[in-house]
Amino acid sequence: MRLSPRAMGLLAALVTVTIWTGFIIIARASAQRTLGPFDIALLRIVGASLVLVPWGWWLVRRRMRAAIAAGAPPAPSSLLGISPLPLRTTALLGTFGGLLYAMLAYAGFFHAPATHASVLMPGSLPLWTALLAAVILRDHITPLRAAGLALIVAGDLLVGGRSLLAAFDGGDVWKGDVLFMLAASCWATYSVLARRHALDAVQATIAITAFACLVYVPGYILLSSVGAVASHLSAAPWSEIAFHMAFQGGGSVVISGISFTRMIQHFGPVRSTMITALVPGLSAMGAVVFLEEPMHWNLLAGLLLVTAGILLGVLRKGQNAPSPATPPAVAPPGRAQG
Repeated sequence: MRLSPRAMGLLAALVTVTIWTGFIIIARASAQRTLGPFDIALLRIVGASLVLVPWGWWLVRRRMRAAIAAGAPPAPSSLLGISPLPLRTTALLGTFGGLLYAMLAYAGFFHAPATHASVLMPGSLPLWTALLAAVILRDHITPLRAAGLALIVAGDLLVGGRSLLAAFDGGDVWKGDVLFMLAASCWATYSVLARRHALDAVQATIAITAFACLVYVPGYILLSSVGAVASHLSAAPWSEIAFHMAFQGGGSVVISGISFTRMIQHFGPVRSTMITALVPGLSAMGAVVFLEEPMHWNLLAGLLLVTAGILLGVLRKGQNAPSPATPPAVAPPGRAQG
């Protein structure tokens, strides 16, 4: 039975929010099991590559055939014809969106709880994006948007400030908080650069996955073989390995990327951002319920401030909504942003 456009939009929103929320909870739960952060990043990249590398190869060749038939020069591609974007663009976006984001985010879950990630990753993403867009794209930060960003900063300080103070007593949660913030900044850099080049979300996702596959996988094999990186793949059960390839790669990168793009097409960028503002709260509540993490007052207050800041920025954006021709934002793979 063919679904109506509204039903497809609602389904896409449900899938996106579910995967982004699950990314945070599952990544923290995985940090308490067998695999290390670099192992999980490897399985994420390999799982996504199994789908997106053949897709990129097919897409590039389809464009070449279309160009030949039209008597026009083919669109630029790179990485042996599996990335639909030029090499410089692929390498730049792949470094931030394909490599650094995954390594920093997964490493963060080995130091800090999921409740912190719920606030600091999807919560600080609008902050980094707005600041980078102001510098790179010359976007104007209005007073109301600045107020929303101030609420986000206050919420982040409530969450991360306590961890920084605990560092004087030997705590290391602050390391995870810093890694979460750096991961969000890397994804914001990728998103702003993708917007600057007006890239299609699917092509950008294929490009960064292809780059990560060709750079990270050989690097991981080399470093683990000489003992520079500890590999736990041999100690992990096949069920755990297969799950991460399916969820972290197929779900967080491929499915959520497609569902986010479909949600943008139906609801528009403003309403879609309001929908994804549910992720910090849902993932924090999920961490309390499923991982039995405590919800301290500063976490709850930070969560409320960050969510209010996101919504305030979206409402202002809604008053100056872009035209339908504006390309959709690029979705984070598995995240909160995952």
